[in-house]
Order: sequence, then structure tokens, then C-alpha cells
Amino acid sequence: MRPPATIESRPGRPDREDAYARLLASVRPDPVAEASMRRFVDVAWSLLAPLGVSWIGFYLPAARAGNDELVLGPRRDKPACSPIGLHGACGRSHLTRRGLVVTDVENLGAGYVACDPRDRSELVLPLLRADGSSAGVLDLDSFEASAFDESDARALRRALVAAGLFDGKSELPIDVV
Repeated sequence: MRPPATIESRPGRPDREDAYARLLASVRPDPVAEASMRRFVDVAWSLLAPLGVSWIGFYLPAARAGNDELVLGPRRDKPACSPIGLHGACGRSHLTRRGLVVTDVENLGAGYVACDPRDRSELVLPLLRADGSSAGVLDLDSFEASAFDESDARALRRALVAAGLFDGKSELPIDVV
């Protein structure tokens, strides 16, 4: 019997590529964005949790004046911090409208919002609209350092476009920290 796969242990990443292809084939737009987000996290969780993702979810701008916080939207599979300020990885991605691959959360220093102290790496993608604004972010965490890279960000962007959660014409610059 094969040991369980992890994101770190797969040279060439065929398991992860297959998971992203299956995610892309399984998501679709819904007129209600939250329904698209719910389906996205449910399908992504079922495919990516076995590969080392410890949490996946959306953070959305708080519906109040000032818009200086993000609140938890659809997510899997454990509780998370909410609301969160814009000083962390999610806020940074939302404000800059850039993807963010965090190879080790310690690299973020005081800017890291630690919802689960076991998390070691993170991937955050803004949900870009046609006008270039951000409707929130997709956030993935892993207990493994260096669990994510730019290819993960590109694959997840394609799936977000298919789900109607990211404008298909918008570019996505990606920062690696």
C-alpha cells in the first residue's frame, strides 16, 4: 500500500495536477457568488486535503463603512479567525490585487494572522472583478513549509475563473515570500 500523498513528496506533482484538472472540471458559475464559493471549497477540499492542504476558504470585505477588515466566507474544514485586519497575507493580497505564495509563515513576521499555529505555508489569491477591484480572497493553508508555489496559484486562478469568481481577462501577478 502506498503511503498517503503530501504536497511536498510528489516529484513532478502528477497528483496535484490531476486534482486541479478535476477541480476545473467540477466548478461552474452560479448567479449567487456565495453558492459558487461553497461549491468551490467543497470540491477543492475533497481533492486537495489528501494532498496536504489543511484549510481552504474565502475571506470577503466586511459589509460596513471603512472596509478595513475581511470576514470569513465559505470554508472547509475547521474554524478560522474572523474578522481579520488587512495587515496579514489575506489583506495584502486583497489590497494589492496580487497572488501571494507564503513558503514559510515565519517570513511574514508580525504581519501573519495565525488562526492555526500548526500552519507553515499559505497561498492567497484575490478574487478580481472586471474593473480590477478585489471581491475578497481565496486562502489555502498547509501544515507543511513550502507546500505551494506559483503553479498552484495559476491552477487555482483557472478554477476560480471557471467558477465565475475571478475575471478571466485579469492578469494575476504572484508574489513569493
